[in-house]
Amino acid sequence: MPAAIATEQTIIFFGDSITAGYGLENPDEAFPGLIGARIEAADLPYKVVNAGLSGETSAGGLRRVDWILRQPCDVFVLGLGGNDGLRGIEPAEIERNLIAILAKVRAKNPDAALVVAGMQIFPSMGEDYRSAYQAAFPAAGAAAGAAVIPF
Repeated sequence: MPAAIATEQTIIFFGDSITAGYGLENPDEAFPGLIGARIEAADLPYKVVNAGLSGETSAGGLRRVDWILRQPCDVFVLGLGGNDGLRGIEPAEIERNLIAILAKVRAKNPDAALVVAGMQIFPSMGEDYRSAYQAAFPAAGAAAGAAVIPF
């Protein structure tokens, strides 16, 4: 089906400062904006929504996701957990929050494609924490039936 007559679909990028483009002179240069520009250049029937919020944690995202889900979505990209790691939040709690966010998305948009962005943390947090932290993202993706993209 040509893009001109296809039904527009929505991709929501839901994350923290990396998603929002914190520190960039032009927030459109954040990765959702760059992806949106490529989609537009390819004349594909997608609308990109940058729902990034600087400083957001997985718990904050869980509280905020219902607001962004007032609009339907066809693809939901979850990029939260970096600020949790910087605060030393237990990886099991991060994983639970990510799974709960994805469950809310699935409940409102049963056919949406779900994507979880993997995260890494500094070695200074200790190897046990680092390993558990990095494992939380693919575990959350697997539990929710989401694709996982590595850090």
